Amino acid sequence: MDAFTDSFYELAAILGLAVGVGFLGRFIKQPLVVSFIFVGVIVGPYGLNLLQSVEKIHLLSEMGIAVLLFVVGLKLDLTLIRTSGKVALAAGLGQVLFTSVFGYFISVGLGFEPVTSLYISVALTFSSTIIIVKLLSDKKEIQSLHGQISIGFLIVQDIVVILAMIVLSAIGTPSDYSIANEIILVIVKGIGMLIITYLLIRYVMTRLVSHMARTPELLVLFSLAWAIALAALSDFMGFSKEVGAFLGGISLASTPYREVISGRLVSLRDFLLFFFFVYLGSQVNINLIGEQIIPATILSLFVLVGNPIIVMIILGMMGYRKRTGFLAGLNVAQISEFSLILAALGLSLGQIDEKTLGLITLVGLITIGISTYLIMYSHQIYNVVGSSLDIFERKNPFREVSEEEIESTDYDIIIFGLGMYGNNIAKSLEKKGFRVFGVDFDPRNVKRWNKKGRHAQYGDADDPEIMEVLPGNTQCVVSTLPDKQVNLALIKYLKHAEYKGKIAVTSYTGRSAKELELAGADLILLPFVDASENIVDKLKSLERGK
Repeated sequence: MDAFTDSFYELAAILGLAVGVGFLGRFIKQPLVVSFIFVGVIVGPYGLNLLQSVEKIHLLSEMGIAVLLFVVGLKLDLTLIRTSGKVALAAGLGQVLFTSVFGYFISVGLGFEPVTSLYISVALTFSSTIIIVKLLSDKKEIQSLHGQISIGFLIVQDIVVILAMIVLSAIGTPSDYSIANEIILVIVKGIGMLIITYLLIRYVMTRLVSHMARTPELLVLFSLAWAIALAALSDFMGFSKEVGAFLGGISLASTPYREVISGRLVSLRDFLLFFFFVYLGSQVNINLIGEQIIPATILSLFVLVGNPIIVMIILGMMGYRKRTGFLAGLNVAQISEFSLILAALGLSLGQIDEKTLGLITLVGLITIGISTYLIMYSHQIYNVVGSSLDIFERKNPFREVSEEEIESTDYDIIIFGLGMYGNNIAKSLEKKGFRVFGVDFDPRNVKRWNKKGRHAQYGDADDPEIMEVLPGNTQCVVSTLPDKQVNLALIKYLKHAEYKGKIAVTSYTGRSAKELELAGADLILLPFVDASENIVDKLKSLERGK
């Protein structure tokens, strides 16, 4: 039996096991990420030792990371990157400084040597881009305000981790000049990559992609090749593969084909990322868990609690609402795959031992596992603890709410969801003389509305405090969002706020419509049914005109 056949059987067994574990995980309402990491533990060298083709699995996992960040780059708006740059820089650097300083003293207090404590504290600093982006994508919150802020300071962290690896690898060298020289070289290379990306966006990509788009299969193949190529180039220049893939996505984000590309790559992305989580789980050394469990628990609690707190403090000081700070803060409540790479570097340099590597790995597994639940159920958690977070919010959170402008105008109708459906409803209402106020959790949609002379603000329909910052005395609240749970939450919050106007919500199915009606909705919008009836009326008018 040749090596290819062995690898094929091995892959078949791992996929079959993943289906079983994933099904069991979904049955007990566990996120798939946790199930896949557990599969890695099972098949890894400290489990059943089924995983022999480690290099092949690692290669597939790296391709999955590249595709994931490429798709994220595709969906990012460059104007949003510019507007969120300050807060991303402040939150990213603030969290890095806080975690590294306090993490160092906690590590020293646990009895570790200074150099070992330095490695542990730096490893605790970085959050997992892969985990955060994957979960935000699953929740469709990449374009939300807290999602954009999170991605911004993840980019800052990726830059810092590169510099940290340069400095730590140079500890003990006879001259500090080598460190400064390496840092300057990295900065020059980074500027060069940004210039190349800008030139490609400006002069090349739109024309090139338009030619590729004539054959859909070729467009997808080109996109994959481009993502992997830039990831490889970034790695060659001393950056992470994630940075290159991300810039590759941004370079195509201004083309009219970005939605087509991202739509076709989503399934491939999820399949390849499966191998990343399996590979991550396979690196867990179960034999070291017993002796490391106490320090790992203490350090994990520090990451799970300390990181969100510092993010909430920074965002609150910068004028964001406590809800935005809380949701963004939960996103950084874990350590990164880069933390493991950093620890492996320290082991190879002889600056830390295998036990320290095992400790950092265990902290990674604990924080990734718990933070997965925190991110998945962040809105529900906020509903429980939100009332106790007032200390993290200014009296006037000016970056999200313009209270003076809202209070100076009387509005007839509030519309949640400013996409195509909500936009068309608003146009029809304005033609009939109604004054409309818009709410959306995508800052791009809010910006488009405000540019048109309408009034809109960032907000989430399932935010229990949303009615406190919206215009009062309106005739009707309309939700164009099709999510049943979000609409049920909105109805509940409106009733709790003793809203006197009418409530109209959207549903795609009759069963959901009945639940919403029983919950207190005055009007159920059925887009597909309403559209089909309208089309039938138009067709009948054509027949009468013959």
